[in-house]
Amino acid sequence: MKSLQEFPRIPLAVLPTPIQKLENISRLLGTNVWIKRDDLTGIGLGGNKVRKLEFLLADAKRQGAEIVFTTGGAQSNHAMLTAACAKKLGMTPILILKKRGVTERKGNQLLEYLMDTDVRFMDTDSYDDIYAEMDRVGQASGKKYYKIPCGGSNAIGALGYVNCMKEIADTSMHFDYVCCAEGSGGTHAGVALGAKLFMPKTQVVGLMVDSDPFEIITTRIMQETAKLLELDFVPTESDVHLVNMCGPGYAIPSPEGNAAIRMMAANEGLFLDPVYTGKAFAGLIKLAREGKFKPDDNVLYLYSGGAGGLFAIDVDLG
Repeated sequence: MKSLQEFPRIPLAVLPTPIQKLENISRLLGTNVWIKRDDLTGIGLGGNKVRKLEFLLADAKRQGAEIVFTTGGAQSNHAMLTAACAKKLGMTPILILKKRGVTERKGNQLLEYLMDTDVRFMDTDSYDDIYAEMDRVGQASGKKYYKIPCGGSNAIGALGYVNCMKEIADTSMHFDYVCCAEGSGGTHAGVALGAKLFMPKTQVVGLMVDSDPFEIITTRIMQETAKLLELDFVPTESDVHLVNMCGPGYAIPSPEGNAAIRMMAANEGLFLDPVYTGKAFAGLIKLAREGKFKPDDNVLYLYSGGAGGLFAIDVDLG
């Protein structure tokens, strides 16, 4: 296996992030629920994407890029954090976002405005159209540029969560399950691959907040990351465990997600968002109530941040 230290990486995040037990929610759900506080990674409003960007932006710097492109929906946490990290490193971020969701100056759009970020919208459902526009704009600039896919979800980005699982394993704490949001596949891919390497007795569950074929997407990213690490095995779809919590659709709040937001806020003083972490935590609640977790199990919820989304979407949380 190739060591993670052999890959270019810029230390952007405040690591390790804390692991805390959710005492009140553990009592309510009848199992031991813990939280990995990746909302405290230290840039912007924090979030999981900073771990990926440590590797992605190091690769961009290695290639001599001055401009960094990325994409996502209008309220993409990844896009906002890419802008924040790129600005910190003296690079120029250009966000070419789908004109979908809340495009007004609220939530992450407000944060991008405060950072004086070049944000452009395309009225398309095709990321291929957006990546082609990145090439057009980048070539017209005459500068070296680097394209980061939606969510930072590729093999290089997934290294950030392989490394996160090593960070958890180094605590010597045992977890029977790790649950994470599944929005573009990269975080889950890194967590699942990292678990196979460093926490082989732990099952990883991806809680889907979008309806894409993640059994294919996540497996592919795992395979590409395994190749990058020169591992002697090839991950398969049997390594990917999913629960669909998308509800009425991506970025559309669900009753279950809204109830999970209220539960976390009222019992633990932590704030989830209606697009990603609320729906994902609703999946953990669902599994607990269905009896998947035994009373003495330790279940770790990967809190990937994104609280800015609470201030973008007008939603009745009940």
